[in-house]
Amino acid sequence: MSNSIFRKKSIHKILADVASGLGDGEHGNSLKKELNVKDLTLMGIAAIVGAGIFSTIGLASFDGGPGVTILFVITAVTCGFSALCYAEFASRIPVAGSAYTYAYASFGELIAWIIGWDLLMEYAIGNIAVAISWSTYFVNLMEGFHIHIPAYLTTDYLTAFKAHDAVAQLTASHKLASITDDLKQGVIAWNNAPGIGGFKLIANLPAVAIVVIITYLVYIGIRETKKATNAMVFLKIAIVVVVIIIGFFYVTPANWHPFMPNGFSGVMKGVSGVFFAYIGFDAISTTAEECTHPQRDLPRGMIYSLIICTVLYILIALVLTGMVSYKNLAVGDPLAYVFTKVGLTKLSGIISFSAVIATASVLLIFQLGQPRIWMSMSRDGLLPKAFSRIHPRFHTPSFATIVTGFVVGVPALFLNLTTVTDLTSIGTLFAFVLVCGGVLLLPKEAGQAGRFKMPYINSKWVTPILFIVSVFFFRKDIINLFTGSIERDTLPFFLFIILSAILAFYSFIKNLSLIPVLGLLSCFYLMTDLGYTNWLRFLIWLVIGLDIYISYGYEHSVLGETVSQWHKLSKQISFFGAIAAFFVALFIFWPGELSTDLIYSSLAFAVGFLFTYLIVAAYSSSVSKSKAA
Repeated sequence: MSNSIFRKKSIHKILADVASGLGDGEHGNSLKKELNVKDLTLMGIAAIVGAGIFSTIGLASFDGGPGVTILFVITAVTCGFSALCYAEFASRIPVAGSAYTYAYASFGELIAWIIGWDLLMEYAIGNIAVAISWSTYFVNLMEGFHIHIPAYLTTDYLTAFKAHDAVAQLTASHKLASITDDLKQGVIAWNNAPGIGGFKLIANLPAVAIVVIITYLVYIGIRETKKATNAMVFLKIAIVVVVIIIGFFYVTPANWHPFMPNGFSGVMKGVSGVFFAYIGFDAISTTAEECTHPQRDLPRGMIYSLIICTVLYILIALVLTGMVSYKNLAVGDPLAYVFTKVGLTKLSGIISFSAVIATASVLLIFQLGQPRIWMSMSRDGLLPKAFSRIHPRFHTPSFATIVTGFVVGVPALFLNLTTVTDLTSIGTLFAFVLVCGGVLLLPKEAGQAGRFKMPYINSKWVTPILFIVSVFFFRKDIINLFTGSIERDTLPFFLFIILSAILAFYSFIKNLSLIPVLGLLSCFYLMTDLGYTNWLRFLIWLVIGLDIYISYGYEHSVLGETVSQWHKLSKQISFFGAIAAFFVALFIFWPGELSTDLIYSSLAFAVGFLFTYLIVAAYSSSVSKSKAA
């Protein structure tokens, strides 16, 4: 027991808690062990082959040209390093919770909370994106059957509002040629939507409908979820393979030239969309307690699914950029588009059907994973006990599953795809960074029969040499960092240089394992390409999470002792600091749009609470220690 925010939960205690049925103190129920290596591999494929291969791959190809295949390889290698690190943790700690549980054992409670909070964002926002993408394909599929769903029932409010304003401005300036099909669709939704006063009733109903259906399926049991997943995966893989085979007969090699029309920077511009296509293999680690042989099968399932999906992605990218010019691929449904372009409209319809199945399977796996993270955090006292409640009949985390349905379904009504994709990618990469870093902190263990053991490769010379070579190739960018003022968009890259130097130093003196070092560096590098805005959004999310940890998690942690008086006093004073920050922000930004003013003021409230707490806690703690001395 400890009052330290970095108190660790030993691997022995983690396994003992699960074995004793700590998951549900009220009923003593446990999760059913139903999954084998085949099921886990199919779940991994279900999570990876989805919205990415059917939607975001189009914009990535538009930015990078045929060279986007290189980005798929880079991303696959990056994910491969991370997968091996996940596999190492899964073989040692075969319990639900994924990277959250792994961080608790390696970094301690505060970092575990941060990564758990990050994972909740990753899964929730990822599922919002998938639900929105599913809605698009479902509407297109219904149009193929001549069933028209009104645009105001399939469009989010913000998109319709912005389209209405944009078209009005373009029309006033006589720039009618700049009005795209997407803008026209948004205007139709806005003009035809019923309203109450000046407010239009516009919402994406198909998106929330699929969330409700998937949430129900996850709620009633892992066996039912497994059967549905396996059926959907077999169907969509069969269709993807057929698409690849037929597509190659319509490839024009001239479309592959130039291979990187916008250079390497153009290729890397698609990192968000391509990485979004890969996220999900880590979701199967949340099912560890439902595996019959988790220490053997979880690592295999992750690695097998990653290899299979990488091959499919590269082939799909070659087909897309070979059938039509990369310049035409900035569309939401690239696979269906290219086959319509070459006259295969019937196959285009089959692809739309496959996309509906594929995106539903991704939603299913993510919706399965998130409640198990809620459950693990609740077991440790960092969230209310209701989140770890196991249903006595279905043996699933019932309350957490229902909450997940609301958390995903309600925003899916009103948000658009672009905003959530980038935020999901940066959250996932951050989880990968901490998992790779956590492996470096694990004590060395000898391999055991039936358990995965990540191979050890000494990084003593490799990492420093790679650092020196990288400095040479990026010398101009690095010199600009130190000679001029550091611009906000280059700040993430500056942090990457510092991290690389530190890891190169410790690799040399500590003989660190090469695989987690490369995983940590490659994931952090991809984070630098996601832009300052996404970093800022991500940090705001973490600030909100830290406020919740201070307010609830720290006091209720099962590893904690009696909460000190200075913490209680600091928390009380922090609420006054937060309220003051709220009104200051409201005063600064007023007058403006009410929604914008409230958003900024709410963020100021969160930042004010954390900032005040840190100052008061530091002072109160030092006074308390001096009195004790």
